[in-house]
Amino acid sequence: MAATAAELLEVLWGRASTAPVSASQLRVLLILEHHEGINLRTLADALASTPPSASRLCDRLQAAGFVERTVGRSDRREVRLYLSGRGTAFLADLRARREKVLRAVLDQMSPAQRAALLQGLEAFCDAAAVQIHDDAQDVGSRTA
Repeated sequence: MAATAAELLEVLWGRASTAPVSASQLRVLLILEHHEGINLRTLADALASTPPSASRLCDRLQAAGFVERTVGRSDRREVRLYLSGRGTAFLADLRARREKVLRAVLDQMSPAQRAALLQGLEAFCDAAAVQIHDDAQDVGSRTA
């Protein structure tokens, strides 16, 4: 059931197009939103990618105005990555469009069904956050 729900959610979210960014670029934007000012190596680790690949993703996002790069204060060779105002606005718009699509589905459910779904989603989010946090600590301990 979880796989079916995930696939249906993917279809619904596909209706709220992520254009002009690719799925990989969207991942970068979401990571930067939650880890403002990270360096390129940390981003590459979060993407399970190489720094050159992550850099190319950021090049395209910077050219589109979604990402800003700054030179590190303590080490001028280090590049810090930030979501730009345009990137923040893009994510807000994408979320609004996705929410509209989801709202249409939720409106077809009874109040009891929505309450049960909410309870299940809260438990899922709690468990996923723990898993993601643990994974991030594992990555951090390997790169330290």
